[in-house]
Amino acid sequence: MKQLNELLDIEFPLIQAPMAGVQGSDLAIAVSNAGGLGSLPCGMLGPDAIRSELEKIAAATDRPFNVNFFCHIPPEDDPVAEQRWRSALLPYYQELGLDPHNVPAGAARVPFSTQAADILDDFKPAVVSFHFGLPAPELLERVKAWGSLVISSATTVDEARWLERNGADCVIAQGLEAGGHRGMFLTDDLTTQVGTFSLLPQIVEAVDLPVVAAGGIADARGVAAAMALGASGVQVGTAFMLCPEATTSLVHRKILSSDAAQHTAVTNLFSGRPARGIVNRAIRELGPLSDQVPAFPNASTAIGPLRKACEENGQGDFTPLWAGQNASGCCEISAAEMVRRLAAE
Repeated sequence: MKQLNELLDIEFPLIQAPMAGVQGSDLAIAVSNAGGLGSLPCGMLGPDAIRSELEKIAAATDRPFNVNFFCHIPPEDDPVAEQRWRSALLPYYQELGLDPHNVPAGAARVPFSTQAADILDDFKPAVVSFHFGLPAPELLERVKAWGSLVISSATTVDEARWLERNGADCVIAQGLEAGGHRGMFLTDDLTTQVGTFSLLPQIVEAVDLPVVAAGGIADARGVAAAMALGASGVQVGTAFMLCPEATTSLVHRKILSSDAAQHTAVTNLFSGRPARGIVNRAIRELGPLSDQVPAFPNASTAIGPLRKACEENGQGDFTPLWAGQNASGCCEISAAEMVRRLAAE
């Protein structure tokens, strides 16, 4: 099986994980120019922003890059669930002097669409990756027609096999250690989620596709261990979050640099889907997993004003502090230097 760098003609078999909310094109450009595969997260960008960011990447590098999208099915409107969630948050609105009636309903994340494909048609990126499965067959056919490599995340062996049957060219084995949203899409049972170095060899054995390891990899030793277990490459996110090219907020950077980063949990509070982040006040007081939360991605709307108010005071009490279980690799160094450190072995 070819390594990722051979498949994509890049120097190192390293993907910078797409991290919506803490990065834009600058980080993707820096990683691609350093010999890895830079990634642009598009799940929280509107059409104009997607085009603008892609134009910046195309102008700044001739190296391959990855464009990432969610491919969830948007939920039906559920006023009862929305009201239940707002009632749970009401004491915090009152504490912070906010009016919950001024918060519009809606979602901040959208799935891959025909409109997004129309934009990508002008750029034909080397890689298009997905979270939560794969898009509709007609959209997937458009992506493949550009010659793009299609990658998606699997959190179980069953998901990896499903991705292989349904058109993925490469699978990311996303271990439980990984920061941000779990890519799970065949089940919502968190007891199925296992660590990277348990999941990786099982997926390598189960599919005839290149497999990329993700979750808990923070240094060259982790990269070497993943490759020894059969990975064709690795995907690293958390280690890049303190790089100057990332847009990680000052609040998030401060907490990532503290001992608090050693305590993470999988929570659904900030979006409605399980995702790993640093434990903060919201997670401690509401519990990491709540049945009061609306379906993904609608939970984020009502908690947004609480986040904003606290961040203005330098606090991350209601911020989704996405991070993996191993933040030891986080350093305030350039993304290019981080790529070199990760590729040292």
